[in-house]
Amino acid sequence: MNTPIISVIIPVYNRREKLERALVSVFEQTFSDFECIVVDDGSTDDCAELPLLRERHLRFIRLPVRSGVSAARNIGVRHAQGTWIAFLDSDDEWFPEKLRRQHEYINRYPTYRILQTRELWIRRGVRVNPPKTHLKREGDLFFVSLERCMITPSSVMLRKDLFEETGGFNESLPACEDYDLWLRITSRFPVGLVDEPLMVRYGGHDDQLSATVPILDRFRIRSMLDLLEKRVLTPEQTEACTKQLLKKTRIIASGYKKRGKRKLYERYHAIEQRFGNN
Repeated sequence: MNTPIISVIIPVYNRREKLERALVSVFEQTFSDFECIVVDDGSTDDCAELPLLRERHLRFIRLPVRSGVSAARNIGVRHAQGTWIAFLDSDDEWFPEKLRRQHEYINRYPTYRILQTRELWIRRGVRVNPPKTHLKREGDLFFVSLERCMITPSSVMLRKDLFEETGGFNESLPACEDYDLWLRITSRFPVGLVDEPLMVRYGGHDDQLSATVPILDRFRIRSMLDLLEKRVLTPEQTEACTKQLLKKTRIIASGYKKRGKRKLYERYHAIEQRFGNN
């Protein structure tokens, strides 16, 4: 088998029906020079019995215990043979032209090492329009990415060497691991955009991390702290990162203070004092 251009990485945990939908969208791609790697993150359902997992060009890796989506993606990348990595969450799906359009883009703009596409949103089975603040952009995304995650994992394609160079997903973060990686990447590299919707992003179901992990800004604060402490940002990036860090920290500290959680309040208040006095 020749080395594929693209390695598709799908992490999954207890999502047999959703995984089947995602896999169908992969195998209906009009671009064929890819491999697909499914990493089962210790599922306890029967998703491993899906017939599609025995398709040609698919490798199935089953982890003995649940290790988290970051570990599952990182393991998938370590096994990947392609020059480019395309992530697909098990609850999302691609349009048939997704990989082909992105491959055409990188041939047209070879300086880009990461790119994404636009997307359609389905929330609880209903098509909704993303707010303007979430519309996909291209170029320098670092400053806008400080406020919120501006890259969708299921739409992104990036070079494997860029993923490795920037450290991959932080396995210590139970959530916002994508926000963390995109900040590290966008602080150094521009992001390309295929300006058409080429995937469907599903939301509103109970097993999403955003629904099961409270106060997600805690982890965004950790990401910004890490960047600031490593002193890898430009002066302009440092100023913007510090401003956003203080904004999120003050909100969380105020919430803990109101609820009488003194130790947690003091932890975030200390961050506020440290960076507010710089």
